[in-house]
Amino acid sequence: MTLTEINFDGIVGPSHNYAGLSLGNLAATKNAGERSFPRAAALQGIAKMRANMAMGMAQGFLLPLPRPDAAWLEQLAVDASTDPALLAGAWSASSMWTANAATVSPAPDTTDGRCHLTVANLVTMPHRTHEWPDTLAQLRVAFADEAHFAVHGPVPPCFGDEGAANHMRFATSHAEPGAEVFVYGRPGGRFPARQHIEASRIVARSHGLDPDRALFIEQNPEAIAAGAFHNDVVAVANERVLFAHEQAFADPDPAYDAMRTACPGLQIVEVPADRIGLEDAISSYLFNAQLLTPPSGEQTLVVPSECQANAAVWAWLQDMLKGNGPIRHVKVVDVRQSMANGGGPACLRLRVVADPATVDQRFMLDEAKASAIEAVIAECWPDHIDPTQIGSQELAGTVQEARRRLLGALDLSELV
Repeated sequence: MTLTEINFDGIVGPSHNYAGLSLGNLAATKNAGERSFPRAAALQGIAKMRANMAMGMAQGFLLPLPRPDAAWLEQLAVDASTDPALLAGAWSASSMWTANAATVSPAPDTTDGRCHLTVANLVTMPHRTHEWPDTLAQLRVAFADEAHFAVHGPVPPCFGDEGAANHMRFATSHAEPGAEVFVYGRPGGRFPARQHIEASRIVARSHGLDPDRALFIEQNPEAIAAGAFHNDVVAVANERVLFAHEQAFADPDPAYDAMRTACPGLQIVEVPADRIGLEDAISSYLFNAQLLTPPSGEQTLVVPSECQANAAVWAWLQDMLKGNGPIRHVKVVDVRQSMANGGGPACLRLRVVADPATVDQRFMLDEAKASAIEAVIAECWPDHIDPTQIGSQELAGTVQEARRRLLGALDLSELV
């Protein structure tokens, strides 16, 4: 069995809109009420996936969830006269950010030698609380081979869990046993801390991780207050490399010591605050990047185009590449529609270390499948959505038919 990292990107759903529902996500709240462009958003996402495949990376995808969620609206007794945020919550396309779909522990880390996935409960934000049942159903289809995967239901809702966006893994290579880092926040700040330490501990126990190689590290409250609502907005890891902002962790020196103990040879690339402040780091999503090891072996950072547009960020990246550090290449992708709603390249993908042959092949991307998905998007996704259209029966019909067409094209109609 050949283990490799597979990035499962979320296909941006046809109801993609800017309702500003995510408190603490500055981009989402800043653009609330603006016109969105679902077709462009989805095509940007496919282009990013194609670029990763061109580097030789294994690429998968996850599907948009059914929207609007009529059952959720019925539970809340919502109608057109109700709080617009609740109505918009039923239309949210936020499942596109598959970094929040689940927490993943690869087979080399677990006691039973299987890859474990725990679907995130996402209880902190109302518009995301109703994602997990459909996400879980999808994960159980994609990773149905019980000889290689164990797919778990959500952590009890008394503890907030936001999935892989607050989880990192270090290892000599993806296929080797690794150390897993769970980053949590403490409540009581300006914005909600979305990852509860007890949720992370439950996931680690459920996955059968070695207690000596499961670390629990507090995110810096200053970073959360500045808009780093998930750890992946200020830090990203890959194999034996950590790329992080100086203010990512509450107590960085002990955190780094613990990481180095768990993963000898760890290389830490820390960006100093006097070169890039938290405001620039968060607005550019420098750290919400994909840090990848393509077949060349030279680690590559995939950043959003907003990094190139930020003078301080781009200058630091150029200086980094001139050095002898572990990150050797920077690639720029256009995911502006996702960025405007608060999600960069890292938000759009769930990392799963597995043998691609053990995954349901309907979820694995190739050029032919990418073209088929693009064709459905071009024909069926709305060109734009104005805020006044949320709740429209006509738009609901368009969105539902678009998703049905995609499921049919991919032979995944059991997820309708």
